[in-house]
Amino acid sequence: MKFIDEANITVDAGKGGNGCLSFLREKYRPKGGPDGGDGGDGGSVILEASDAINTLVDFRYQPRYSAESGQNGRGRNCTGAGGADLVLQIPVGTSVIDKDTLELLVDMTAVGQQFVVAKGGFHGLGNARFKSSVNRTPRQTSDGTPGESRQLKLELKVIADVGLLGMPNAGKSTLIRAVSAAKPKVADYPFTTLVPNLGVVSVEKHRSFVIADIPGLIEGASEGAGLGFQFLRHVARTRLLLHMVDMAPLDEASPVQAVRSIVNELEKFSPTLARRDRWLVLNKLDLIPAEEREERCNALLEQLSWEGPVFKVSAIHKQGTQELSGAIMDYIERRNREESENPESAEKEQAIKEKMEEEARLCIRAYHELRAEKRAARDSDDEDDDDGEAEVFYVS
Repeated sequence: MKFIDEANITVDAGKGGNGCLSFLREKYRPKGGPDGGDGGDGGSVILEASDAINTLVDFRYQPRYSAESGQNGRGRNCTGAGGADLVLQIPVGTSVIDKDTLELLVDMTAVGQQFVVAKGGFHGLGNARFKSSVNRTPRQTSDGTPGESRQLKLELKVIADVGLLGMPNAGKSTLIRAVSAAKPKVADYPFTTLVPNLGVVSVEKHRSFVIADIPGLIEGASEGAGLGFQFLRHVARTRLLLHMVDMAPLDEASPVQAVRSIVNELEKFSPTLARRDRWLVLNKLDLIPAEEREERCNALLEQLSWEGPVFKVSAIHKQGTQELSGAIMDYIERRNREESENPESAEKEQAIKEKMEEEARLCIRAYHELRAEKRAARDSDDEDDDDGEAEVFYVS
């Protein structure tokens, strides 16, 4: 199945049924009075998080969804049937955003979580509801109200413990193939990975974690360059970032500059995300002569003033990957233990995640506003060109 992590849809709740205008007419009750029933309520559109699906592909090809409208009321005080609610199953980890205001409506992070995204219309009243001592034959009714209609943007963020950072061709896909059963595409050209891939790393029996292979990052990604937000929004949910560094790039680019470029993009996208726990993984050491490896690694760490954890691996030959997996597992278990024993730690982690989400939304909103301004300026220039007088050339 094709992995789709973004979709735009329109949801329409059902309209409420109209009230009925009716008077009772029976053989022995010639003036039976008003008996018009109420209409039925319109159905609502409800989103439900499910672990049975892991892509938004269905929403990409069917962008409009409508709940059932309520039926009109009938005579003999019969109430119209209410419209059935429409329940849409979406993957766990999906953020639901109002496309018009860019407001985050809900973050679907738990299996079975439900959210009413469009409420059905209220039913209309039949004329029987307007009967009174001074109005014995009311001819008033009310119509049902329209249901809510919304344009939504669905963004699926992978839920993983570890996210891989790195420039294109840094060896992220090779690493996830080395430590898990996942088999993402690997090739010798940039942007081989176009969609996130998840792999389950089993260190020992009953000890495992989920790692996400995310598309490569280039300079300007926080402003939409390359895969842009397609990359950045996926790392917001991870607990640990592994920063893959290509120590032997084919274009002889500076590994130091590559690391700084990615940190700079993280700062622009979300300063809180840039301060998350991040480990350096120096990859492709097998391509460096043995006598130069230590010197190159030390020079890199010295120029970066790096004080965090460092791992030296050759992902393609699985050298150092087992030690890396064990260290990650220990880190995750320690974090889980801290959060379970200290509720304040869990609350702090949740607050950090919410702050990252807010910063990411602000960055994306600024990007879309800038694009809209440029588009308006371009359209204005085109109109000015059309209004100008055409030049006339005379040929003798």
